[in-house]
Amino acid sequence: MRALFTISLLCVSNIFMTLAWYGHLKFREMEWSKGLGLFAIILISWGIALFEYSFQVPANKYGFKENGGPFSLLELKMIQEALSIGIFLIFTLLFFKNEKIAWNHLVGFGFLILAVYFVFLKK
Repeated sequence: MRALFTISLLCVSNIFMTLAWYGHLKFREMEWSKGLGLFAIILISWGIALFEYSFQVPANKYGFKENGGPFSLLELKMIQEALSIGIFLIFTLLFFKNEKIAWNHLVGFGFLILAVYFVFLKK
């Protein structure tokens, strides 16, 4: 249960992170943002990132073994990275339809999943 809750928090965190890091690239298509400068975009992204931290920090605190959670620090980081690339891939397919996902991207994603497998492999 604690593992599922941690992973759920990490999923929500990564959605906000992806929006903060890459969502502003779609702002140019929105009327309200046409006159915004870089500093304004940074502030908006920073505001979105606040929500990311509001989920990321509790996920790590709740999921960390030394706090009674099921995951080591390395496992938490690997879960976060795998979720990050997965959510980014979905975000790209939904919002950046001109971006093409090629075979080498999928192979790279596969290697990331293999990395997760090896990090969780018990000795």
